[in-house]
Amino acid sequence: MEPTEAGVVMGHEAVGVVESVGSDVRTVKRGDLVVMPFAWSDGACEFCREGLHTSCLHGGFFGNLQVAGAQAEVVRVPLADGTLYALPVGSDDALLPSLLTLSDVMGTGHHAAVAARVGPGKTVAVVGDGAVGLCGVIAARRLGAERVIIMGRHPDRIALAREFGATDVVSERGEEAVERVRELTGGLGAHSVLECVGSEQATLTAVSIARPGGAVGRVGVPHYETIPAAQPTFYNNVTVSGGPAPVRAYIGELLPDVLEGRIEPGRVFDRVVGLEGVPDGYRAMNEREALKVMVGP
Repeated sequence: MEPTEAGVVMGHEAVGVVESVGSDVRTVKRGDLVVMPFAWSDGACEFCREGLHTSCLHGGFFGNLQVAGAQAEVVRVPLADGTLYALPVGSDDALLPSLLTLSDVMGTGHHAAVAARVGPGKTVAVVGDGAVGLCGVIAARRLGAERVIIMGRHPDRIALAREFGATDVVSERGEEAVERVRELTGGLGAHSVLECVGSEQATLTAVSIARPGGAVGRVGVPHYETIPAAQPTFYNNVTVSGGPAPVRAYIGELLPDVLEGRIEPGRVFDRVVGLEGVPDGYRAMNEREALKVMVGP
């Protein structure tokens, strides 16, 4: 991020209680517990109707100079009717951490799986063992994947990935990682690859381990200008898709599985802080002391 004179209110994932609503708001009311996706949208434009809320013609993203984020005592939500999703539980519910993931990381992991065409019987590789990658493991198993290869090297995260349904672990990086995945897949590669990091190396690995005719779902914000290995990807008919996840479109699909306990994505939170602890929370994640920090009231 570029430094600013005034600073920026960070935080684009939130669950909270509605304190007040504007005169035109119709779908939520004071007292409702709601999910706030990381992008705001009107829910009515052509792209929202297609389920691509992150491309809303009248929307945008939280946590920048234009629209403040949620790491604050209160947050103003533009276009509340199209953005917020009212939940059928109270603010003290034990499921709150998992419900919070529907604002970003669970929906983003699901988007990677959808973009990578995960389906029953397929072999899936997940590049990255962060919160999104771990939720990608959940998403892949939920969509019927027979085999899920998690690519990462943090023991605590790998253990959680296995509990979420990962069947194999690849801790190598670079060409060694590619060779290991090919060994595990009989030399063919994975049907579906979820790229959940965003670095050039991670993307190169992702496109290199996809089998001919396979698909890569990219949800890691890219730190590069062009997708690597363009020619092998082209000649192997590998589809590369993905982008900012339209999580608002996925909440209705994923919510029942959270409420009924079939998935527990809230387990990616391994530390809770108050507002005063936010700087230390960022430090802990940056230094890999914490996987994902939840900010409580």
